[in-house]
Amino acid sequence: MAVEGGRIGWFSPDPRGILPLESFHVPGRLARVVRSGRFEVTVDQAFESVMRACAAQRPEGTWISEEILQCYLAIHRLGLAHSVETWLDGQLVGGLYGVSIGGAFFGESMFHRVTDASKVALVALVDRLVRRGYRLLDTQWVTSHLEQFGAIEIPRRQYMVRLQQALQVECAFV
Repeated sequence: MAVEGGRIGWFSPDPRGILPLESFHVPGRLARVVRSGRFEVTVDQAFESVMRACAAQRPEGTWISEEILQCYLAIHRLGLAHSVETWLDGQLVGGLYGVSIGGAFFGESMFHRVTDASKVALVALVDRLVRRGYRLLDTQWVTSHLEQFGAIEIPRRQYMVRLQQALQVECAFV
């Protein structure tokens, strides 16, 4: 992530945040929103726009510098970085992006312009990961927002075991 002075820093938190796919929890009200079909959900249709919206959502500054954005765009062109977008009346109103390697998806950031838009994207992401046999959804850190879905922290040693197992699995995000 971008740090002071424009440098890029590498962070590996211990403990590590993950969202266990097997116990992902969708709150009842959100389940009703998803079922309502209010939002259209797409994949990889607006990757750069999602990244820029994630960067813009933090008025105090963001870790998503222009240099990092360009790197992720290159990773996206290689087929490793992906976005899930939510649309309302033809407008991009929420989404998330991350990197997919083997059976692991590394969630990077999410944004919303309309209530529930990023949450619907997360539900769609988890559904996709489960259907395609993924083993790990890495969130890096656990936030109160992610806790409502069942996010947990695990020690680095346990994380490394899960990561190694997930990297052994071949999954296709798209």
